[in-house]
Amino acid sequence: MEITETPRPPRDWREGRRLRAWELKQQGWKQKDIARALGVTAGAVSQWVKRAGRGGGPEALRHRPAPGPVPRLSAEQKRELLAILERGAEAYQFRGDVWTAPRVAHVIRQEFGVCYDPGHVSRILRECRWSVQKPRRQASQRSQAAVDT
Repeated sequence: MEITETPRPPRDWREGRRLRAWELKQQGWKQKDIARALGVTAGAVSQWVKRAGRGGGPEALRHRPAPGPVPRLSAEQKRELLAILERGAEAYQFRGDVWTAPRVAHVIRQEFGVCYDPGHVSRILRECRWSVQKPRRQASQRSQAAVDT
């Protein structure tokens, strides 16, 4: 008995349309008829058939996410950054032992020569499971005894 793998459903309607075009082509339909039936151009069908026909089959028609830019910090540098953060902000002559995104951006620029916007630094820190700490602002005239009562 042969076990056949069930194909996974299309990720979105565009992928489904490409897969349907391939199915119709396998059934012997002409490309212009497929284009008319699916409401696309004959050139689009031609590209899909060519991509699937190069040996990739229907998997070649699946959605592939864009790779995105190459990260400017390597995995090793991110580990080093976490070790730096563990030492504390005062080790880098910041007043108060609190890490904020602008402070971390400054340290990344100083240590690794990579310039990041503080908004992006917070995403990097979340990715490393590190939470950015924000200093609590308190009035200088504040009386702790009055607050406690």
